[in-house]
Amino acid sequence: MNDELQHLKNLGKTSAQWLHAVGIHSASDLRRLGAVDAYRAVRTRGFRASKVLLYAIEGALMDVHWNDIPVERKEALNRQLDALSARQKN
Repeated sequence: MNDELQHLKNLGKTSAQWLHAVGIHSASDLRRLGAVDAYRAVRTRGFRASKVLLYAIEGALMDVHWNDIPVERKEALNRQLDALSARQKN
């Protein structure tokens, strides 16, 4: 199987399977949704993904290793995730 997601930096078999399970099948799907919403979709589906998946998705979109994403960007992603979670609780 030629899985477009697995050709993106940071994404392997398991992360691609999780993304497929939530309806994300291509790089354009991933770009359209963005890292935070894609990560939330995976977590909402019940997969036990850590924050590394959030950074891996962002790195895939930026074409950089997730560990090379600047701390400031990781913090911004976490703030965005927290804000969305807070809105859903209210």
